[in-house]
This record gives sequence, structure tokens and C-alpha cells, in this order.
Amino acid sequence: MIYIYNCYGGTHSSAMAAAYHLKKLPQKRIPTKEEILNIDIFNKLTTKDMGRMIYHGNDEDGNKVYTVGRGSSKALVPALKELLLLVNDGQQNTDKVILSNASPTVPIAMTFGGLFSRRLHIDFIGVPLLIKGAQQTYHNIIALVEKTKSTARSTVKQVEVLDNKNLEVNKLF
Repeated sequence: MIYIYNCYGGTHSSAMAAAYHLKKLPQKRIPTKEEILNIDIFNKLTTKDMGRMIYHGNDEDGNKVYTVGRGSSKALVPALKELLLLVNDGQQNTDKVILSNASPTVPIAMTFGGLFSRRLHIDFIGVPLLIKGAQQTYHNIIALVEKTKSTARSTVKQVEVLDNKNLEVNKLF
């Protein structure tokens, strides 16, 4: 199985989802500022990294976990799905792939934090907003990862795309 978490920049919500999935973040409490900032790519990617698949490791079941930033493209995820289906055409021994959208978990603090930090390079405003947003939405990240794993166990599709728009998220403003 291959998990690919995606979001706008690939450096905040999807990075947190991958870190939680790989048990690099706490399971039963909100992560500290230091734990969030120590996520390998958290707030480190640029627009040049959009579309780049980033490998984060294998989970406890040996499944590979990746992230990708899709930018404003509505075509990247469908193109990835079609490419994966084309490459795996008729082959039963290939890994299932789960593409999971982490964007529905993003609260406004994280949105503005990313804007200030990544786009405008004003980290003294952006980073505290990112931390606040990351901590606010952490339970949503957990719910997203658990839904993603649950769907992965039950799907019969070779490539499953989760837009997660119906995920019960609590966007604290």
C-alpha cells in the first residue's frame, strides 16, 4: 500500500498527516511547538517543490507514506490517479495507492500563517500562526489519517482518491 497525502503547498497539513501516520507525532495529546517545527518538511518547502512526491518513510505495516503539494491545480490528483492506473493496467500484484486530501483540515490561522511565512517571508508573523493553526486542527489531522487508513483497509480499488470534503472537521477561527 502507498499513502500520498496532498494539500496546497505540501508543507503544512499534509506534512502533519504524514508525521502522525508514521507515529512521529504524539497519539494522545496536542504536539508542542518544537514537535511541530521538527517535522521534516514542515514550513520548509517552496513553490518550486509543488508537484514533487516526497517520501517520509514506511508505517508499522510496511506501507510507504508520501506527500505532495498540488498548488492551485485541480488536475494534479486526477492526473496522478490516471497515471497510476495506466502504469498498473491489469496487474494484480501492484500496491494499492490512497491519495488523501489534507486541505479540509486547514484552519484560517494556518492559511494566513502559510501566506505570511512561505509567500511573504515574514516568519515572525507566519510561524506563530502556523503553530497555533496546527495545534487547533490536530484532532482533525488525526481523524483524517484514521479515515484514510480505514478506507485503505476496505477499498477494492487499485487507486482511491479521498477528497475528504465530508470529513467532520472543526475549523477553529
